[in-house]
Amino acid sequence: MAGGGFCRLPNGTVVVALALNRPPDGAGGTGAPVRVLVHAANRARALTRLRNLGLRAVYLRGNAQPPTPDEITAVLHH
Repeated sequence: MAGGGFCRLPNGTVVVALALNRPPDGAGGTGAPVRVLVHAANRARALTRLRNLGLRAVYLRGNAQPPTPDEITAVLHH
């Protein structure tokens, strides 16, 4: 995992952003990071949602790369 973070919204929910390393494409290229955003009631619930999707080794350590305002808007209006 390349990094991630979270942002608590005024209504108490959180948006968690994680940058996951995508596997190589098989043609010799390197996998570019993919930014994954999750909106949930709390951080633990957001990480549980990701683990339920099969991302078992996902952990959020620190808040180095919190979601940008544009990412938060995209998640809330999706």
